[in-house]
Amino acid sequence: MNRLVRDTALLLVIAALAVSATLAWRHWTRPAIADAAKQLQSRQRLAVLPDGSYDNQPLDDPLPRPAAQRPNSRIVAAYRATLAGKPAAIILVTQAQGYAGPIALSVAIAKDGRLIGSQVIDQQESPGLGARLGDPQVNWLGQFANRQLGDHWALKRDQGDFDQLAGATVTSRAVISALQEALSYFDEQRSVLLEGTLHE
Repeated sequence: MNRLVRDTALLLVIAALAVSATLAWRHWTRPAIADAAKQLQSRQRLAVLPDGSYDNQPLDDPLPRPAAQRPNSRIVAAYRATLAGKPAAIILVTQAQGYAGPIALSVAIAKDGRLIGSQVIDQQESPGLGARLGDPQVNWLGQFANRQLGDHWALKRDQGDFDQLAGATVTSRAVISALQEALSYFDEQRSVLLEGTLHE
């Protein structure tokens, strides 16, 4: 009986030490993990801008949250990239409903309303089909670079200007609609986005 009590006490001490070590490790690594997550988010959102096209930290000064939402997508964040203190581009983070779930995109728009580039931030589309949306080898999003609001924002099969992502019609239409609506939002809010104050 005495040995059972001693073994139980020893197990409790070992368990307490393990839990304490785990909690201490989590506390010690939490800032590094949060910093790594912030850097990843920054890289994903800013990858749409060419190197040297801005000299500020756009994500440090988000623009006021958009009030007006789009019919098929929603703008969840907006940032202003500047060069030598002057607006160079606007980055919009937009979300649309894809085939399997939400698709989040980072969209860079030049001062003249031209789409600079777009990047997938998050998606849950079908592997091998819609999930190829962000595949750099497929580079399906590349066809939208330098396009403007006046272009025909639809698939070629719908009398538009754009190729479909093979086997992913719903995904293709959702992204095309989200990009067009991002350009439309920029066009409507141009003066606020380019010249408005950075904080509400």
